[in-house]
Amino acid sequence: QEHLAQSGGGLVQIGGSLRLSCAASTSIHLIYQMAWYRQAPGKPRELVASITAGGDTAYNDAVKGRCTISRDGAENTINLNIDMLKSEDTAIYLCSADSHSSGRIWGQGSQVTVSS
Repeated sequence: QEHLAQSGGGLVQIGGSLRLSCAASTSIHLIYQMAWYRQAPGKPRELVASITAGGDTAYNDAVKGRCTISRDGAENTINLNIDMLKSEDTAIYLCSADSHSSGRIWGQGSQVTVSS
């Protein structure tokens, strides 16, 4: 079954760091891009960061300079690190994978709450 398994998140202090991971099942083939989105209460879903199969990355201006998206050795596993967390980083974070065989697949979502 095709799925994305997310891990990480939870309650983090302002100024702290966050690490999220996302592993795509081996049944998802021909992935050309993976990404992290987030959705805060009352706000639209927004792209946080993306990485292509070739390793090209892109970042939302809101996290640029304090965020890194990376591949974890295995081709279909990605990580998201955000440093210097702010209260406005509070959101549900969702992993996505775009593949030629399956279209876009979403992870289950991870709540991240940044608080003092």
